[in-house]
Amino acid sequence: MISFIGAGPGAYDLITLRGANRLSQADIVIWASSLVSPELLTYAKNTARVIDSKSLTLEEIIQIYQENKNAKIARLHSGDPSIYGAIAEQIDYCLKAERDFEIVPGVSSFSASAAVLNKELTVPGISQSLILTRLGIRTKESLSDTEKLNELAKFNLTMGIFLSASRPKELQNELLKPPSAYSPQTPCAVIYRATWPDQQIRLTTLKDLAQTISEMKVKRSTLVLVGDFLNKEPQRSKLYSPDFSHRFRRAKR
Repeated sequence: MISFIGAGPGAYDLITLRGANRLSQADIVIWASSLVSPELLTYAKNTARVIDSKSLTLEEIIQIYQENKNAKIARLHSGDPSIYGAIAEQIDYCLKAERDFEIVPGVSSFSASAAVLNKELTVPGISQSLILTRLGIRTKESLSDTEKLNELAKFNLTMGIFLSASRPKELQNELLKPPSAYSPQTPCAVIYRATWPDQQIRLTTLKDLAQTISEMKVKRSTLVLVGDFLNKEPQRSKLYSPDFSHRFRRAKR
């Protein structure tokens, strides 16, 4: 069995119970020291073979899978493996090679960032939708026109932007470029390494986003949250309102 495990955003105790359990049973642990906290390795058994994947290619990782067909393998991915986890090609290998595998979800940095900000991302009357995206990537893989940041920004929804802090000016320009509905005063939060000991948080506005990122001197492991949820007063949810009925409760007034 190969277990693709979400390691969480950073703090070692934000891995799921299932993830920690699979890690404790693994004969081989593959992790990226550049992205995952070394404290997570304390869940592994002393006899486990631990391999750092930060300099490995996909082919080299798959070779490890092929050479250890009878081993329990824990493949740690930062955050949740379904979001920019690069697991699709590993799943493809498992299906073609008829290898048993599973995906163990993890806490993503976008939810961890909301937690350290003490904010709800989907707020009644402000935004009930969340867009998770990124700038076009360095390998020049094309984005469809509908996935470009300025096109996504035309909906004026809450947005979480991954893997884009290395190009702060481009990021800011794309978020302000028509048909974007964001204004220069739209609030933003820049969160570096959410839940790690060296976590940094800066609140800013879109007109100052590039300057803020540059002043923080961050490029990797940084999430940018954009939207009015950061500073607008929320409306009360009807779910717990006494004048709202649902299948478990009748309205009280």
